[in-house]
Amino acid sequence: MDRPLGSVIQGSLSKGLEVRLHADVSVEDMRVGKFLVVRGVRSHFFCMLTDVSLGTSSSRILSNPPNPNDDFLLAVLAGSSTYGTIELAPMLMLTAEREKSQAIFDPNSSNNNNGKNGKSPLDNFASLQPQTSTDMELLPVKTIPSHFSQVFDAKETDFRAVFGWEDDPYRRNFAIGKPIDMDVPVCLDLDRFVERSNGVFGKSGTGKSFLTRLLLSGIIRKQAAVNLIFDMHSEYGWEAVSEGKQFSTVKGLRQLFPSQIQIYSLDPESTKRRGVRDAQDLFLSFDQIEVEDIALVQRELNLSEASIENAIILRNELGSGWINKLLEMNNEDIQMFCEEKRGNKSSIMALQRKLERLNDLKYIRTRCPKNYVTEVLQCLDAGKNVVIEFGSHSDMLSYMLAANVITRRIHQAYVRKAEKFLQSKNPCDRPQQLVITIEEAHRFLDPAIVRSTIFGTIAREMRKYFVTLLIVDQRPSGIDAEVMSQVGTRITALLNDDKDIDAIFTGVSGGQSLRSVLAKLDSKQQALVLGHAVPMPVVVQTRPYDEQFYREIGDIDWQTMPDEDVFAESEAAKMDLGF
Repeated sequence: MDRPLGSVIQGSLSKGLEVRLHADVSVEDMRVGKFLVVRGVRSHFFCMLTDVSLGTSSSRILSNPPNPNDDFLLAVLAGSSTYGTIELAPMLMLTAEREKSQAIFDPNSSNNNNGKNGKSPLDNFASLQPQTSTDMELLPVKTIPSHFSQVFDAKETDFRAVFGWEDDPYRRNFAIGKPIDMDVPVCLDLDRFVERSNGVFGKSGTGKSFLTRLLLSGIIRKQAAVNLIFDMHSEYGWEAVSEGKQFSTVKGLRQLFPSQIQIYSLDPESTKRRGVRDAQDLFLSFDQIEVEDIALVQRELNLSEASIENAIILRNELGSGWINKLLEMNNEDIQMFCEEKRGNKSSIMALQRKLERLNDLKYIRTRCPKNYVTEVLQCLDAGKNVVIEFGSHSDMLSYMLAANVITRRIHQAYVRKAEKFLQSKNPCDRPQQLVITIEEAHRFLDPAIVRSTIFGTIAREMRKYFVTLLIVDQRPSGIDAEVMSQVGTRITALLNDDKDIDAIFTGVSGGQSLRSVLAKLDSKQQALVLGHAVPMPVVVQTRPYDEQFYREIGDIDWQTMPDEDVFAESEAAKMDLGF
């Protein structure tokens, strides 16, 4: 039989509920982020514990506290004169379907024993176990339970009613972790997750990359979307170093899903040194780089506004090959160009010097024999997930330039596909949902440049063109507030900076009550999940990324696969894509 933890003594819809704990309940068992249920007369209220405090019935006890060795007096005072209180933030109301509700609460119903045998109508309601994801109705909280409503620990059936279960035949659910005090999965609705841009946040060392790999594995396993991953630190493709005192590695997406992942490398030599199998080379040429791409890395190249304006003049006069032609110009050529086209010589010469830095990037070519971005798009069209590794390119210039150039071209292709689908209404023309994963997202979504970047456009458009972002960042306060308000689901590990915490709750109703929850997370394997893909905010102990996860999620145990089979499979995959 359930043991009540306490009684609701006061509260409001806007400020939450105050609960006085019963005498037999230790305040030390109450942890911030805990998931509790308040059983009202007509509804159940799912709540998150946001604060814990101590109370006394008289100030005289505080002025003359009992001797800590006087066990008898401590026991006499406990629960009556001294007690614990908790603050709850109601998140959802749960009611049965109309017919079931009437049967449960109708005093004439056979299901209602009206208190006979020591039971109440509420006991019948508590015992409901939904058979499908549509049996129960979750409602926003628009009222509060009455005085002295009892508070209980959440049970497995409560979690299932709210978060569903992974094998739900009606939804693509993915278990991201478990509650901090229970062994029951908490699921994301992946269809709702991929239809909007989402974020994984947390300070350095809290496991953002592991969280991101979990999410990407779930999307790939459930086939909720196709993924384009800009792997700045080479952590998602083949394998990554696991955090800990002893050196070890964890499997990347290519090892878990060998037939569904294609790795492209912007630094082929580095990729080969790390033993990555079957990675394709990827190069960009100067004639693929547009002024808008240069403007995004304006700060990294230390370019002035005048240089960007003159770049536009060069582009308009010289065409798509303007960078190659500029780099071939001497002083006399630049002087002649400025006299004829009203350019500024000093700005153009400064632009020429700064663009010379691009020659140092290993993936930049003067001209390419083929369009590698088109190959990436063909992979995505074929349902293959693409990981683009940067290898030894660890600077922000190389990362931001390549990510912007590739994403702009792919987004343009998806816009054309979406427009064709809207015109034809033919389901065969519907583009497959695309999720683009970027790290160091505040660099692309800074308020000063977000209006002019393709990533800002995608974040604001949401699902209009079937392209969304998965942004991974340790500084959410550096992301434009309008973009943060459009982020559908936020999975946040520990943050310490007040500005970053405030940014997480941008556009979130009742976010202030969750601040203390976020600030009290453990530094590893805990996250606050809130937003579009979950019915209510919840703190989870994230799912371990280990051998058990590989067996549950992955297609093949790559390590036990013979080398000849590995390469045979790789060649077959390339043939399927027409390479």
